Amino acid sequence: MSADQPVYLAGYDPAWPARFAEQHDRLAVILAPWLAAQITHIGSTAVVGLPAKPVIDVLAPVRSLDAARGGAVPALEAAGWLFWPQDPCGHYRLWFLRPRPEARTHHLHVIEHGDSHAEALLAFRDALRADPALARDYAALKSRLAREHPTNRNAYTNAKGAFVDEVLRHAGLSPPPRVPLPE
Repeated sequence: MSADQPVYLAGYDPAWPARFAEQHDRLAVILAPWLAAQITHIGSTAVVGLPAKPVIDVLAPVRSLDAARGGAVPALEAAGWLFWPQDPCGHYRLWFLRPRPEARTHHLHVIEHGDSHAEALLAFRDALRADPALARDYAALKSRLAREHPTNRNAYTNAKGAFVDEVLRHAGLSPPPRVPLPE
């Protein structure tokens, strides 16, 4: 993925849940043979009132990552999802975006149901939804990091790691091992 979209934060858009719903039904059909649980809206766009990069993050929990790798990757690619085979987190997820790196609308995280990384994504989202002060702190951090890393999405994401881990610890979870994205 050579070309990339700059880091840009938008104010919360009430259309984001509908943008998730647009892909939800399509993904449910494509991923039906591998799904273990409901496809879920995650990330900042899933938190009402939170500024975010205007890219919808989607979690698809599967029964087996290996089985999904064999069949879901080509099925998703045929439906317009771009797979990142060099993902340094590929040991626990299959990661896709659409429609292209320089103009993203959606990210898809295919992770085994019950994996600590999937649990962490849900717990972090839920903590932000439940605590407006925490969401404001996260928004301030994201704003600062977007200014510091306007052309490096991976550096922006990596720099949020300590905050995310602290929120997870406060929620009673041990943060899963974090693999830095290539900057």
